[in-house]
Amino acid sequence: MKVLVIGGGTGGLALAHGLRRAGIEVAVFERDKLRTDGLHGYRVGIDPDGSRALHALLPPDLYDTFVATRARDPKYFTMLTEDLKEVLSLDLPPMPDPVESEKSISRMTLRQVLLTGLDDVVEFGKEFVRYEQDGDHVTAYFADGSSTSGDLLVAADGSGSRVRRQYLPQARTEETGIVAIAGKLPLTEESAALVPPKVFEGISMVNAPRGLACILHVMEFQWDRDGIVRDGIGGSTEELIRNWPGLQFDNTRDYINWGLSAAKDKLPADVMELRGRELVDLALDLTPGWHPNLRRLFELTDPGTCFPVNIWTSVPLEPWPTTNVTLLGDAIHTMTPGRGVGANTALRDALQLCRTLVDVRDGRAELLAAVREYEAAMIEYGFDAVLKSRAQMSADDPMHKPVIGRAALAGFRTAMRTVNHMPPLKRRMRDSMLTYRGADRDHDAFEITPTNADR
Repeated sequence: MKVLVIGGGTGGLALAHGLRRAGIEVAVFERDKLRTDGLHGYRVGIDPDGSRALHALLPPDLYDTFVATRARDPKYFTMLTEDLKEVLSLDLPPMPDPVESEKSISRMTLRQVLLTGLDDVVEFGKEFVRYEQDGDHVTAYFADGSSTSGDLLVAADGSGSRVRRQYLPQARTEETGIVAIAGKLPLTEESAALVPPKVFEGISMVNAPRGLACILHVMEFQWDRDGIVRDGIGGSTEELIRNWPGLQFDNTRDYINWGLSAAKDKLPADVMELRGRELVDLALDLTPGWHPNLRRLFELTDPGTCFPVNIWTSVPLEPWPTTNVTLLGDAIHTMTPGRGVGANTALRDALQLCRTLVDVRDGRAELLAAVREYEAAMIEYGFDAVLKSRAQMSADDPMHKPVIGRAALAGFRTAMRTVNHMPPLKRRMRDSMLTYRGADRDHDAFEITPTNADR
């Protein structure tokens, strides 16, 4: 059995590791020309679901490197007004377990971890054009004129998936009506002093009039500005980072990351064409009454890190006839960042698909039956996550409306402030949030045993 994976993102690379360890031939085709292309160093939260998937799929030493290269763990989830007054603050409990825990990860760092050890599996500069199915085989064709055949083709090529457009033309994505501006600035003595202690040590959300929202992350790593492991770390973590070859490809350094979002009617018509300093200026234009410290964060932002994001979402799809083409991650269930589970759902896909393909390898299932089993599970949890994330991020939310928006915001703040003064309610809200992100979720153990690895 040979598996062709189109796209070298989080889900596709994690799947490749699992298949390779299981002795299943796999090739990944990535359109970027270099392993440093295509991703900025913004935060992604890997929850317990995602951690379990990575733990099962990656070689043990590489999983340990993934854990060692995470940023400092957040201690708080805080909601704020635009003048930095606390509305709600939830204490995030310490999670010492290297698997059953939340982790703050730089996207660039995660990509470099996942590329480690796949030099002979990933081909760069391979822009997918189309595929053809011929009986039990499927052939992928690329813009450079080359082609490759295999037994299963997996679309892991993101929300604009060319595979999906050919395979499932009935599948639709649609705009949520929300556009976000992302930016980051180096963590320095000046920038660190601009945020309150709980913001510095946690994940924070500003909810403001006119439906504006801004998420803030402070990311501190275990290496310094020169990429040298910090003094005093000690133990196995220091050794893992020093010996990790991926660090040479990773330009991630300590930073503050922000994402400002608004409904499209609050933004210029050409917002998606703006870049760099134009986006910084737009952030300042949108926030004239915000706290001076927040506006100073915008001013200090590196313009080269700014880009606009038009927030799209998939429309849930009925099951389709199973063939030797399938999909994972954003290629089938694009979701908003509203619940922060997009990457984790892609990792769940990779684990679920790997598990069923191991059944094929061991003679417990035929290929199409295994793919059908994977798709049945993925469709259920994947589109559930799509709907729940859209509920958190849509221009249909009353907060974006010109008249009732202020009343909706005031009601929301009143409710959150009430919870903030009632410890039992705070604990219940925190526990509900953590449970949604996979904490204490029942799951079947899956392990690629050493006797099956690399055979």
